[in-house]
Amino acid sequence: MPSEQARLSQGMADKTVKIPGPDHPITVGKNPDRVVVKIGDQVIADTREALSLQEASYPAVQYIPRKDVDLTLLERTDHETYCPYKGDASYYSVLPAGADGVNAVWTYEQPYDAVADIREHVAFYPNKVSIEIITD
Repeated sequence: MPSEQARLSQGMADKTVKIPGPDHPITVGKNPDRVVVKIGDQVIADTREALSLQEASYPAVQYIPRKDVDLTLLERTDHETYCPYKGDASYYSVLPAGADGVNAVWTYEQPYDAVADIREHVAFYPNKVSIEIITD
């Protein structure tokens, strides 16, 4: 039976890993503002420690520290995706998992080194939840 490291290496060998660069830049920086995430009237997350990830020409994504998320409102799903720049993403639904809450949250538990700062953070789809950025 192969070791865990061997299995991980085997799985990684099947996936293309890309490094951010001039053709596909990715930056991660601290958002100085307060970020509040809600579904309906229910607050799911509230933080002053969000990281803003800007990838190429896509809109910036707010990554919220897990410690500032009400994890009792989330339920892990079987859905997974892969990004060659960030790694494997796992998903959560917001409870109760109505249509808007299904797979509304994602996280990179073992992000690639280029975006290692987003480890222990989650992000939310803005079309499934309300993300409010409150400036001081």
